[in-house]
Formats: sequence, C-alpha cells, structure tokens
Amino acid sequence: MRRSLLLLLILLISALSACGEPPASTPLAASRTPTVVPRPSPTPSPAIHIRVDPEDLAGVSVMVWHALYGPAAELLAEQVQRFNTGNEWGISVLPVALGDYSTLYAAMQNALQSGATPDLVIALPEQALAWDAAGAVVDLQPYVHDARYGLSAADIADIPAVFWSQDETDGRRLGIPAQRSARFLFYNATWAYELGFERPPRDADEFRRQVCAANASFRADDDLLNDGFGGWVIDAHWQTTYAWLQTFGGGVLGEEAYLFQQDPNLEALQFLKGLYDQNCAWLSTEPTAYQAFARRLTLAIGGDLAEVEAVNRAMSLQNNHDTWTVLPFPGPQGSAVIAYGPSFTIIASSEREQLAAWLFARWMLLPTNQTEWVQATGLLPLRTSSLASLTAYRRENPQWSAAVDLIPQMTGVPHLASWRTVRYVLEDGTFSIFRMNVAVQDIPSVLTEMDATAEELADGD
Repeated sequence: MRRSLLLLLILLISALSACGEPPASTPLAASRTPTVVPRPSPTPSPAIHIRVDPEDLAGVSVMVWHALYGPAAELLAEQVQRFNTGNEWGISVLPVALGDYSTLYAAMQNALQSGATPDLVIALPEQALAWDAAGAVVDLQPYVHDARYGLSAADIADIPAVFWSQDETDGRRLGIPAQRSARFLFYNATWAYELGFERPPRDADEFRRQVCAANASFRADDDLLNDGFGGWVIDAHWQTTYAWLQTFGGGVLGEEAYLFQQDPNLEALQFLKGLYDQNCAWLSTEPTAYQAFARRLTLAIGGDLAEVEAVNRAMSLQNNHDTWTVLPFPGPQGSAVIAYGPSFTIIASSEREQLAAWLFARWMLLPTNQTEWVQATGLLPLRTSSLASLTAYRRENPQWSAAVDLIPQMTGVPHLASWRTVRYVLEDGTFSIFRMNVAVQDIPSVLTEMDATAEELADGD
C-alpha cells in the first residue's frame, strides 16, 4: 500500500512539474579569470553525408516546439526573427510555446500518434530518449560531422564536455545543447565570516559545523521561538539530493537498473537527517527560501542559477548587503553540481526539413547568440568563447561568475528515458524522510521503497 501511494504521488508530481529549470572559489572575489573547461575529444569530419544542396532549402519551413518562458522565450522569438530575415538558405522558422515540459511531452506523444509532429523540439534529454525509442528522433552524428554543414573540431571543443555529452547514447547523438543550468548551495559568506568561518565549507563536516553554528547563534538569545532557525533550509529537490549522494560516493544506478539502496546513499541521507535532528537544518513552509535567506534565518539554501536574480531582489528588499555566493554541494568524497537543461532534438521528416532544422539549431549555438542568451537568462554559457565578451557581465554578476567557474566539475543525469519520472522518486523519497520525521535508523526502509517504486516506473515507461 505504501508503495502504491508513493507511486501515485510520484506520477502526480511528474504530471504537474516543469523543469526549473544544476573546490569552492573565494566568495568575495568580484571577478575571475575565464575558466578553461574540459574539452570533448573532437572527431575528425568525414566526407559529406548530407545529400541536400543549399539551393534546395529555399522555402523550407521549420516548426519548433519548446517550453521556454519569460526572457528565454522572448529572446528565442527575437533570434528566430533574425534568423528568418538573414539566413542564406531562405529557411523560415516558426516557434510554438507549449507551456511546460510535461505539456510539451504530452503534446509530442499525441503528435507521434497522429503523425503531425514538429521538425525540431527543445526538450529534456530523457524526453528525447523516449521519442527515440519510438523511432522518431534523428541521429545528429552525420550532421555534426558533415564536411559542409557540420561543426568544426574547434566548435565542438568550444562546448563544455558535460553539456555536449548529455545528448549522447550508444554512439548516437539525439540532440545538441539548447540551455543549461545547475543547482547550487546559496551561501552567505558575510554571516559565515561573522560566525568565525573564513572560507566556505569544503566538505560535509565543515558544512555541518557552519550551519550548526548559525543555529547556535539563535539558540544563544532569550527568544525560544527562533531556536530552529539559522541552519540549512532543507531542500529535497532531486538535483540537490542527487548532488549530495554523489558527494558521498553514491548515485542512483546499479549495474542493470536504478539502485537507491546503496551504502553511500544511506550515509548521505543519514547525514542530512542528522542535521535536522540536531536543529542544524529546518523545514520551511514558505514557497521559496529566498526571504529566509535574505533575513538571515538561514546560512545556506539550495537554488537554481535561474533563481539568483530573485534572491538578489529579496536581499535588496530586506536592505541586506551581505556578500553571498554559489557553492557546490560539499561531501566527504568531494563536491558535486548537477547540470541540466533542454536540447535541440530533430524529429524525423524529410531530408530537406531535417537539414533546415539542423542549420537553425547550429546557428543558435553561435558564440554571439550564446552571449545574448547569457545576458537575457543568467544561465550557463554553452560556448566557452562567449566568455570573452562577458567580462563586464562577470564583474556585475559575481554569483553567475562563481557558477561558471564550477562548470569543470559539473556532472549530468542518467541517460535513461525513465529518468523523466524516476527523478521524482528521489525527490519525494528524500522529502518524506523530513516530512514524516523518519528516524535515522529507518532510512534504509525508505530507500527500499524508492527502489521498488523506481522499478515500477521504469518498467511502465
């Protein structure tokens, strides 16, 4: 019965949820030297694979489905208009917004049944894997390495390896990056210094000492009502928990299937629950933790890079001038940050339409376009070379700059279509430990339930 209830809750969360959407630097630095990110090993371009001539593309229309919103959607519309009026082939692109990623996925499932599919989808990698299983996704390897229409070795090397690899599976390429973000610890460096800590936490023990000291600062006064504040606001978002598991040497996969019941995972969750039991972490009832962070009710919170602006607004409203930064999640086996976001996926159609879709996606990855994308969205740059034109942006946005410095240590998510739903098992299972105040010694039973639920979801996907 418990497993059925958890499965029902996971499916409900999956249906309603949209993507938020991923060694610490000194937080007081105003600017940094641009980071040299890991380079993928470029594959030499073979002979031309694509048989369509440029003149055959005139008049081809490309329909693009996406789930972008706000500044990202506005910039996409602007860049599409620029492409439509300036591209040399006479291709026209029509973007269609479909709300959130759950809506996008459902629309694509219906389109696959009816045959009325778009030419290009800006979708999450695990969604593309599901459509690929239905035979609908175009392998982009021939396009990437085509001598006439492809990317050069320098272009490929200019894209951070962690972003480039997220669309590869079994030697095939199901997409190229469209947008990437990550989830971090948002950390108040000024308050930490006042508490006696001269550097950000570099491992789990240092994190525990700092958040417990923040809580102790509240317990030292005469107000009993604030004794639970100060420490880490519990954040059960799946990217946060996944990062914590990695910092303890764990993960979500076994040799052949999902496997949450691993000793490092148990150690990670027991560590987090221990923080809660020691009053060094607490559950907030607010929709976001921004206000608690701005009011110095918490030393650290979890947050997506897309939320940095909202936190800065909250700090301004509280007239709080503390210096804060973004950190990787620290653990005994190192630190971790999970990068995540949608990619351009081409849906099978005619050779002309597929090539036209590829040329638009390739154009969107130009460094000049990526510079605009960063400035409009505040998310991670997909081209390292675009950092050269973002020096002033770095200086004006120190949290973004700190996030960019962490790109080399970012990791991705499992290359499985079922991750679309199983990621919520991780989220809901973690949250239940705190919401139901599960005793530390009983956490193994939660992991067992998570494994069983993940198996059901994976089998049914």
